Amino acid sequence: MPMSLNPAQSCFHREWSSSLSSTFHCQLPLNCVGKRTSVRLSVKRSLRHCRSKTVGRAMTCGCSSTVPVEAEDSSSTQICPSQDNLFYAKAYWVTGSIIAWKAKSSDKLFYLYASQSGNLCITDDRIEGYDVKIQLELCTVGLPTNVTDKFPHIRGYKAFKIQSLSDVRDLLKCQLAVAAFNVDGKCSTATSLQLPGVLDDLFSYTGPLGAVFSEKCVSLHLWAPTAQVVNALIYLDSSSDKPSESVPLEEINGVWSIVGPRSWEGCYYVYEIFVYHHSTLKIERCLVNDPYARGLSADGKKTFLVDLDSDALKPEGWDKLADEKPDLSSFTDISIYELHIRDFSAFDHIVDPDIRGGYLAFTCQESAGVQHLKELSDAGLTHVHLLPSFQFAGVDDCKENWKSVDFEWLVQLPPDSDEQQAQVVAIQDEDGYNWGYNPVLWGVPKGSYASNPAGPHRILEFRRMVQAFNRIGLRVILDVVYNHLHGSGPLDENSVLDKVVPGYYLRRNADGCIENSTCVNNTASEHFMVERLILDDLRCWAVGYKVDGFRFDLMGHIMRSTMVKAKTALHSLQRDIDRVDGSKIYIYGEGWDFGEVAKNGRGVNASQFNICGTAIGSFNDRIRDAVLGGSPFGHPLQQGFATGLALEANAHDHGSEDVVDDMLSRLKDHIQVGMAANLRDFIFISRKGEAVKGCEVLTHDGLPVAYAVSPEETITYVSAHDNETLFDIVCLKTPFELSVHERCRINHLMTSIVALSQGVPFFHSGDEMLRSKSLDRDSYNSGDWFNRLDFSFESNNWGVGFPPKEKNEMNWSLIKPRLANLSFKPQKSHILAAVQNFKDLLRIRYSSPLFRLKEANGIQERVRFHNTGPSSVPGVIVMSIEDGHEELPGLAQLDNLFCYIVVIVNARPKEVSFTIPSFRAMNFLLHPIQLASSDELVKSSLFEASSGSFTVPSRTTAVFVATRGT
Repeated sequence: MPMSLNPAQSCFHREWSSSLSSTFHCQLPLNCVGKRTSVRLSVKRSLRHCRSKTVGRAMTCGCSSTVPVEAEDSSSTQICPSQDNLFYAKAYWVTGSIIAWKAKSSDKLFYLYASQSGNLCITDDRIEGYDVKIQLELCTVGLPTNVTDKFPHIRGYKAFKIQSLSDVRDLLKCQLAVAAFNVDGKCSTATSLQLPGVLDDLFSYTGPLGAVFSEKCVSLHLWAPTAQVVNALIYLDSSSDKPSESVPLEEINGVWSIVGPRSWEGCYYVYEIFVYHHSTLKIERCLVNDPYARGLSADGKKTFLVDLDSDALKPEGWDKLADEKPDLSSFTDISIYELHIRDFSAFDHIVDPDIRGGYLAFTCQESAGVQHLKELSDAGLTHVHLLPSFQFAGVDDCKENWKSVDFEWLVQLPPDSDEQQAQVVAIQDEDGYNWGYNPVLWGVPKGSYASNPAGPHRILEFRRMVQAFNRIGLRVILDVVYNHLHGSGPLDENSVLDKVVPGYYLRRNADGCIENSTCVNNTASEHFMVERLILDDLRCWAVGYKVDGFRFDLMGHIMRSTMVKAKTALHSLQRDIDRVDGSKIYIYGEGWDFGEVAKNGRGVNASQFNICGTAIGSFNDRIRDAVLGGSPFGHPLQQGFATGLALEANAHDHGSEDVVDDMLSRLKDHIQVGMAANLRDFIFISRKGEAVKGCEVLTHDGLPVAYAVSPEETITYVSAHDNETLFDIVCLKTPFELSVHERCRINHLMTSIVALSQGVPFFHSGDEMLRSKSLDRDSYNSGDWFNRLDFSFESNNWGVGFPPKEKNEMNWSLIKPRLANLSFKPQKSHILAAVQNFKDLLRIRYSSPLFRLKEANGIQERVRFHNTGPSSVPGVIVMSIEDGHEELPGLAQLDNLFCYIVVIVNARPKEVSFTIPSFRAMNFLLHPIQLASSDELVKSSLFEASSGSFTVPSRTTAVFVATRGT
């Protein structure tokens, strides 16, 4: 989720298990902004994890296995390690013959131990319970370059060569440990091992995985090189408690397979895996879904054997949908509308209750929501970005298990009451609502959005949804969350990958504990089979569901190489072979650089500065923070360019007049760079009057503002599902006494900056209708009540009670007087005007290709900013875009109608006039769409040719055009 790059102060709580029988502990961020998810622990407690989604900052990482505090320091003078040391995994088996370990220099002998039954035990001075003991030889040359390139965080480790190898493949199925002995022959240090390096070295695999259907049979394939036994338990139906048969799989080089009859299609199965698990130090029997599952039972506990290529699962015309896709000539033609599936129709009473809040609601052509999307599409909107719709935890797929609040009672409560949030929170983990950033299985549509979660319904209905979007002119982007998983360990019901190959899929720290910087259970795309699973999953959604794009959650936690491979794989899809035009699939994500991956700590990651040059988009938080003010992690009253900084102060102390004026001029530079697609080499005149590149303009913490190489790499936005809605932010940051009419104008002004910038504009659903969440800063689990979208435009959902206290209580003193003040609530007329203004902005953007330039050179040649330098008028941005014309023969003509466009953003509370002498005698007129607007204020904008002077009303963005031939 979009956020700022400033350092965050996050509080963490560590809860240690009190005994070895409590096999997990968690280190919990308490103070982060962003999504939360719940994880079930083996100690029978539910703990809540929040995610620092909008931040991009360093976070302490926690463990998910029991790790005693006293064993933390490997340099301790303690001679005899305790049994607890084996809960750590401080050594890395990195290739078939090399182990990396920070052993002490004073130790003389080193050994590798293996126990097939998991019986390793540390006594006073030795290791017992092993089946195999192999001496290790310290290598003086250190770790090979290929190892340190893949695992840069162990660059300083010593390398140990395994002297006499038995079958390594067999050893990897055992409990493993290394131990060091001093000159007296006593064990001084012992630890378990992390295995991803050697598993990649010996077992990287590119063959079939999951269920493979042929004319006469169904074959199952599971990559599980550390498993000792794998069986497939087959169930005739999803409700059966006992399998109809249990069939053993055979292993070849780490891949377990079985060929079954075609009659298995339509049945269900789980894998029974016997495998050593590092978190319990035991051989565990795990029942687990197939990581490559494409369908699930209603309760999500069994994998549905389904062939996605079956004609029975295809809506009419499905195979020819590629021919019906809306046109897309360039990625810079994209505009994105971010939408949560349930939000869209949960309150739309035109939609049948059986499909309300789900996939099929988008097929209801007569609904108010679909009509609204049609109108946005007609105005130019190209893509809908759907929040996670894969199988996630936090919402029961069976609707009959849901609880609900009494909406009729809640609506009668005061707007500043704390009773609404209390009622919502009381059932928030048992209702039908969650944003969905709690991944369980990446490749299966979420069952709660289907009319029936069992069998093939979720597959067919998801496809019908995509088809319905495409047929009203909108392409579909899927929000994918490959950076973490909801469950881990052998006992968590939401754990899948960590049951199949324990310790492989999840990224671990130097102690062997799971990294939790993304919230919980960070995945490791630097591992071969993790990356492969991500690439296979993307292909499944692109080919099997004809998804048109992907938005990567916390993309910075994924390796850059993985993202490049993903783009290459998707763009290679061909219409005549795959029935998909892969060249039209757009990918983008959150390039925040924090946690264990920061500064390339685990390899070159897909952060903002690393991803540039790949044509992969990333969110530009610089323009967001400059427009709004502060950051999502600063004081909520901190003002920015559009919310009154230096122009109409609120109650917050921003500093002296000189400081505030300087701050406003800095933010204006950030916005101008952002409006030029945040290109790092874009040259303009800065606030100091100097010609500078975008990358030479710095944030307050010294980072370059600009980083993009091409315009399609920049996602321009000011709001998203994270943090407060745009209208709510305006209500917080603007002066308390400001009228609701002026707040609505500011909301529109902010949206106009996004809509008229170069790059790819991104809008949060509802911002165009003044959407409110009653000032909730993190509504991931705040239910339908606080997340309501009203496409009848009767209400914007302002003043529906205090937002949930967990993330908002610290600001209740600011929230209460605002919610209680009836003047803050917009009327229907305000909402209708905002919707119309938004559609006008889309029409203006798509009225000229000059707003959607495809190349960095074109932006540099055509885009200019005026009103710059030390004498510029504060709070006013003047941008011109020039097309080729008779007096400028060296510039190609792109627009047949307009040869010049001038955009003036006046954030000041009063009318402003600005003169550009070089525009004298030119024939600028207000854009025809604004001339026909219902906004009387913008229609009063003027250009005086004799002086080259533009006049724009307060809090207004005016677009002037020079028609070709005039």
